[in-house]
Amino acid sequence: MPSKQPVQTNSSAVAAVIPTPPAIKDSPAVERALNRSKLYLLVSWSLLYPEDEEFLDYVQCGEFVEDGRAAIDALNLVLDGTGGERAKQKLVLLRKQFDQLEKVVASECVNWQLSDLQAEHRRVFSNVITLDCPPYETLFGNDHVFAQSQVMGDIAGFYRAFGVELSKDIHERLDHLSVEFEFMHFLAYKESYSRCHDGADKTQIVLDAQKKFVKNHIGRWVPLFCRMLVKKADSGLYKHVADLMAEWMDFETAFLGVIPQPYSETDYRPATFNAPEGQTYECGAQDQGNELSLLLNEVGAESFLDKKDQGKDKDEGGPVGTA
Repeated sequence: MPSKQPVQTNSSAVAAVIPTPPAIKDSPAVERALNRSKLYLLVSWSLLYPEDEEFLDYVQCGEFVEDGRAAIDALNLVLDGTGGERAKQKLVLLRKQFDQLEKVVASECVNWQLSDLQAEHRRVFSNVITLDCPPYETLFGNDHVFAQSQVMGDIAGFYRAFGVELSKDIHERLDHLSVEFEFMHFLAYKESYSRCHDGADKTQIVLDAQKKFVKNHIGRWVPLFCRMLVKKADSGLYKHVADLMAEWMDFETAFLGVIPQPYSETDYRPATFNAPEGQTYECGAQDQGNELSLLLNEVGAESFLDKKDQGKDKDEGGPVGTA
């Protein structure tokens, strides 16, 4: 039989053989990116229609709240003044939002079946595109379908630039809030990788993309959407998810140092097929099938790296791209 005595080794010899892993040049920045990525993923997952019991199990066992708190606590430890006092205060409020979610899960969701979660999702978001809180960016601030298509094309340009495409398992549009948040999850995770393995130039590209996507997209429409969602849901799980999202967007704009121009209630005008004043079109979008895909190929990956915008974005605050 093999001896059960522990193997004796020369520790100094072993230490000489095993190389010391190189230190990460900017470990706090890597941790900030990883935990931001986690929080984006949690919110993204909470907004999708629950096709199976995976998300419900995640919520009911308490891991959803635990993971959220852990990400916030870790982010707070390495914030290092990024985003100023506003960002720090928002982390405190975000943790309180997870406390509220924990209470809702314990009081309402603990005995839910999948059908209950699906029914609650349908109550709030409806089976079709609801106009009282639609989770689609192109329904905000675009009063004609051609403007919708241009915004959709810009979103597609971001995705293409980083080799991202919709999974066939996700039956949603490119501009669905869950998809946009998952894209930010991907960008933040890619930033953490870039800081460890790539140079400062590549890291800066990923940072610029995050800033532009928050400033020009989710930072504009999500705050209004959250207010609409709170009103529609009134109470329960999705009301608190909306509160969490609102605080998270406030944190992100402070952290990244961007100043979006958020839509107001008067900017919410679901698009029609009327052409913009003074413009005519020989072939209407409605004659081409899916009007929202018409201009997807007209705005490519250069949309977020447009040279005319680079100088403007460099003037904004936020984390710098040093690896």
